[in-house]
Amino acid sequence: MLWQQMEQGAVALDWTFYLPVAVFLIMVALAVPVWVAIGSASVLLLVTSNVLPLSLVGEGLFSGIDHFALTAIPLFILTGDVLVRTGLSRKFLDVAEALTNWTRGGFGSATVLVCGMFSAISGSDAAGAAAVGRMTIDRLVESGYPRPYACALVAAGACTGILIPPSIAYIVIGLVLGISASTLFQAALIPGVIILTSILLTNTIINRRHAYESGNALSFGEWLANLGATLARGWYAFIVPGVIFWGIFSGRLTPTEAGATAVTITIIMGFILGTLRLSDFPSMMVSSAKVNGVIVPIVAMSLPLSQALSAMGVPQGFVYTMTSLSSEPWILILTMIVILILAGCVMETTPNIVILAPLLKPLADDIGMNEIQFCVMMITALGVGFITPPLGLNLFVVSGLTGESILRISSRAVPFVLFMLMVVLLIAFLPAVSTLMLPANLK
Repeated sequence: MLWQQMEQGAVALDWTFYLPVAVFLIMVALAVPVWVAIGSASVLLLVTSNVLPLSLVGEGLFSGIDHFALTAIPLFILTGDVLVRTGLSRKFLDVAEALTNWTRGGFGSATVLVCGMFSAISGSDAAGAAAVGRMTIDRLVESGYPRPYACALVAAGACTGILIPPSIAYIVIGLVLGISASTLFQAALIPGVIILTSILLTNTIINRRHAYESGNALSFGEWLANLGATLARGWYAFIVPGVIFWGIFSGRLTPTEAGATAVTITIIMGFILGTLRLSDFPSMMVSSAKVNGVIVPIVAMSLPLSQALSAMGVPQGFVYTMTSLSSEPWILILTMIVILILAGCVMETTPNIVILAPLLKPLADDIGMNEIQFCVMMITALGVGFITPPLGLNLFVVSGLTGESILRISSRAVPFVLFMLMVVLLIAFLPAVSTLMLPANLK
């Protein structure tokens, strides 16, 4: 027997479960592509357990990607690439700098803001870290920031790539759990803004303490005149995020339609401005395809794995195990947060979602957590993992860009982790933070 039924529906696992798990962990440790590791574990699980027919893998590969909402992922990725190629992303930086240059730490705050602006279009944290890091890290150093801290600031700001809608992570978790991506985008807006604000606040406090950035603050009149002139030169760059937010939050456009509209507008603007040529398209398509080629196979492989685990009763057994250890909801919530942050440290968002969401969602249901609140908490906690020392993904991205030591960057990232963790706890224990903008029937 694969499972031995125990009291209250709990189950005991044997080697036929642990062997696929061990194979998956070994393959990930050997840097085998995650979708290959998930697929191999799924096939081995089905072969050893016989809970479902092996033909499920072939059917699941098609069913896993046969979703209209998935089309939004390559569209948002391509929009981010076109923004960089056309130079529109630099307009975001100019406006962000004009908004914040009345303070002594203006360019640091501008860097965080432009991370949020770019992330709200590209939907990817790693892409945001790379794109914004190239534009800002050297200027941050010139402004007086130590290079390790400048790298940590960009890494923290880029976490908003999966936290501020539209976000690829919310599209994926919506597919995995059967929740509308538009609903999740609405729920994530306020938590995303709070996270961005917490990063800004952290930078302001650190900058005031160490006086990294020098320079004379502008008077209100000078600031207003400078902001007006900057907006006059670059207002058109905000047509793209404006269309995305208007379309999604007004309900006029689905996320896929908003992505298609955004990439079309961005391409047209590039041709009008003369910053985009037909010869740029092959490299842009290849770049976007590489990112998309990492995400979509993982989603495809997740369905047979999820079905096999469900048939074996793993989610139910996990809930029983956790609730038998403690019946206190706050302890179980903290346990979920720790699991998610640790997972975010060592693996990308998509595999974490497809593996952990079906496992943790029943536990969240058992303690009475709203499913929308659970999704927002999960994505936000994974985002914190991206800069949690010493393994956070964004830390490695900016380290690769600059050649700076990962340990030196990690030490400067700790304050950002602590402030962002406070926001995760706020989301976890105050449902209104993530449900305020939802219709009454979804709260």
